[in-house]
Amino acid sequence: MQPQIVLLKEGTDTSQGKPQLVSNINACQMIVDAVRTTLGPRGMDKLIVDGNGKATISNDGATIMKLLEIVHPAAKTLVDIAKSQDAEVGDGTTSVVLLAGEFLKQVKPFVEEGVHPRIVIKAIRKALQLCMDKINQMAVRIEKQSKQEQRALLEKCAATAMSSKLIHQQKDFFSKVVVDCVLSLDELLPLNMIGIKKVTGGSLEESQLISGVAFKKTFSYAGFEMAPKSYAKCKIALLNIELELKAERDNAEIRVNNVKEYQKVVDAEWQILYNKLAKIHESGANVVLSKLPIGDVATQYFADRNMFCAGRVPDEDLKRTMKACGGAVMSTANDIDAKVLGLCEHFEERQVGGERFNLFQGCPNAKTSTLILRGGAEQFLEETERSLHDAIMIVRRTIKHDSVVAGGGAIEMALSKVLRDYSRTIAGKEQLLIAAIAKGLEIIPRQLCDNAGFDATNILNKLRQKHAQGGQWYGVDITKEDIADNFELCVWEPSIIKINALTAAAEAACMILSVDETIKSPKADAPPMAGGGMGMGRGMGRPM
Repeated sequence: MQPQIVLLKEGTDTSQGKPQLVSNINACQMIVDAVRTTLGPRGMDKLIVDGNGKATISNDGATIMKLLEIVHPAAKTLVDIAKSQDAEVGDGTTSVVLLAGEFLKQVKPFVEEGVHPRIVIKAIRKALQLCMDKINQMAVRIEKQSKQEQRALLEKCAATAMSSKLIHQQKDFFSKVVVDCVLSLDELLPLNMIGIKKVTGGSLEESQLISGVAFKKTFSYAGFEMAPKSYAKCKIALLNIELELKAERDNAEIRVNNVKEYQKVVDAEWQILYNKLAKIHESGANVVLSKLPIGDVATQYFADRNMFCAGRVPDEDLKRTMKACGGAVMSTANDIDAKVLGLCEHFEERQVGGERFNLFQGCPNAKTSTLILRGGAEQFLEETERSLHDAIMIVRRTIKHDSVVAGGGAIEMALSKVLRDYSRTIAGKEQLLIAAIAKGLEIIPRQLCDNAGFDATNILNKLRQKHAQGGQWYGVDITKEDIADNFELCVWEPSIIKINALTAAAEAACMILSVDETIKSPKADAPPMAGGGMGMGRGMGRPM
């Protein structure tokens, strides 16, 4: 009798072969079912409550996937492609998960019947190449003769991105705001130069775009109300020092023999503080911003000299102010002079709803803008912020890649037709596999119909007929419960979204199909299994 050979640590779970591959595909299907209903203008929202009781309402695919905390190793692949789609182009996160899941669902019967996964992967890659060629051929480059025409294109792309969000009824208002926001940036369009601040109360239409840096008023000490709240052509000192030490950082001990020595220590402490404040005043600064607290003595000192100060400024806002206004964040008061000060045309503190905001406008160094959002519930404002982030990403991408395609399932139907036509020209297993992937692409228009409560089978039959007759831009028309030429209706999406989504979905499907064995190591803190550790499964477990 051959002795049993133990290769893996006790408690390791291994599964391999066809059942394991089918199990991975089924896990991905469960992920797809979780986000399926959020697609499109009539998509539903998800209410997710985390372990701390924080509620999030969202229909953004990447946000939902992030909050679900998925542990299945194969299903995590779909989470990763949703995150990468969000980071790369900002929109199409639900579509990319749906496409990957549907590709796997369509090829699952072939895997169960014994077709080798490598043949399936080859067919998916071939289909992807055909789709890429067709998108590049169909994509329309919009002629931008003037700034007005470019604006119109960008606003249409932003409106399409927001049509599936909570704020879809205000998409005309917000598409203008988003385009203004992105066009105010410099050529590289850095995302970190756009700030989004939320103020509860008021209506969405009361949201405003500030051309410059804006952040909420920070905690202030007594004497703050005496300082001026507005300057023209102001100079800004940016600090990373605590001007007035409110507590000891280290345990220090000073031994004194009499009152005079104690007085000398106190006087020296005051002198150090006043020297710091005098150097800041002598530099010519009107506004002092610090990442660390500014105490009451410093606040009153600055107020007496017509200077404004704010402590505990968030790091992100301090860095944005530095990039926009110039200057440098100083860690000592000794080297402060006119060279390290930032400049801006106008500074003021203004009331916005129930909050006060510090506004820096006319920043010379870098172009920046801040969106101040108004609205009711906090969850609603957070979802509005996520929606605007997606729209901003879309507008940035459209400026860099100005070719567009029609949305509403039109491009997916056109690609499906191309793959079907191609599959009829080839023989063997690949014909069936490419036809299956062509059917998988129809998930987008089908799901748009299902989410809107339409008869999906009827509308898809109409779409197949129109595309066969050469109507390549026909897709689902949500408002009329029918099909329409979505290019004429200006339902436009940047072609880069579709290229990215299809590439990521196909690669994720190929990766899951190429896994033939899953090995899960036991957790470090898991209790030992009964009777383990001896190779043949006999004997006592090793004492811990």
